[in-house]
Amino acid sequence: MLVGTIGRTLKKLNRNKTFLLMVLPGAVYFLLFSYLPMPGAIIAFKEYRFDRDGFLASIWRSKWTGFKNFEFLFQSEDAYIIVRNTLLYNFAFIVLGTVLSVIMAVILHEIVSRRWAKIYQTGMFLPYFLSWVIVSYFLFSFLSVDRGVLNQALTALGMERVSWYAEPAYWPYILVLVNLWKGVGYSSVVYLAAIIGIDKSYYEAAMIDGAGKWQQIWSITLPFIRPMIIILTVLAIGGIFRADFGLFYQVPRNTGALFPVTNVIDTYVYRGLKVTGNIGMSTAAGLYQSVVGLVLVMVTNAVVKRINKENALF
Repeated sequence: MLVGTIGRTLKKLNRNKTFLLMVLPGAVYFLLFSYLPMPGAIIAFKEYRFDRDGFLASIWRSKWTGFKNFEFLFQSEDAYIIVRNTLLYNFAFIVLGTVLSVIMAVILHEIVSRRWAKIYQTGMFLPYFLSWVIVSYFLFSFLSVDRGVLNQALTALGMERVSWYAEPAYWPYILVLVNLWKGVGYSSVVYLAAIIGIDKSYYEAAMIDGAGKWQQIWSITLPFIRPMIIILTVLAIGGIFRADFGLFYQVPRNTGALFPVTNVIDTYVYRGLKVTGNIGMSTAAGLYQSVVGLVLVMVTNAVVKRINKENALF
């Protein structure tokens, strides 16, 4: 019986070897960078100290501290601010990013000229490949007090210059706009691929029935891409306690005056690590973000499953 089971397994592997080879690079990547480091999460419960005998000896000989590293993270004066900023920014990114990405995907699909559609698509996709360091310099060229384009325009209109990097009130809007500018193009391509996969016969039947473009989009396009929207939203909710470090650290140029609106969990942990060198605290923060993200994905998926089982992630 065991021989028969092994034989059937080998036959299945041989039959699917092409697909398995395609998946292999991604599987190796996750194994090396996602699964192998998992035992290192034990550092979150220890007072980590370097040992001359190596990394494993350092972990083994470090003292157990229980949940003190987590207490250090959440008993600080900035705990409320960093959690609030992380949640609110990510909520705005998820909602606005999803809406704008779907709108742009629909617009690109409706462009008759495929040549112009590709040009627009490429132009929107390019910002995604720019590093946040480059983006921060682009933004500085607009917001600089002395030579910034916006301040020069304000001066030409007879208005006073604005010290953008000293005024926290503007930065929630600036960060949201910059994030959307950089990421919407990439997300729209994903939705565009889903729209292209819709059978054209549905649109032809709708046109015969007299449906206009808006009716076709509302009754055909959006319902067909709804599962994709739900899946990507569930995955995004799983990362709602994680912030894009480059966006919140590089773009505001690590300006202290902006910390009330730009300091998030990731930047706070990074600055704390630089000052105190407390690796245990930073590991605790990462573990906390991962656990909460997992719980949110499970809960959100369970809610979706109760509403419509077919649209659930698993």
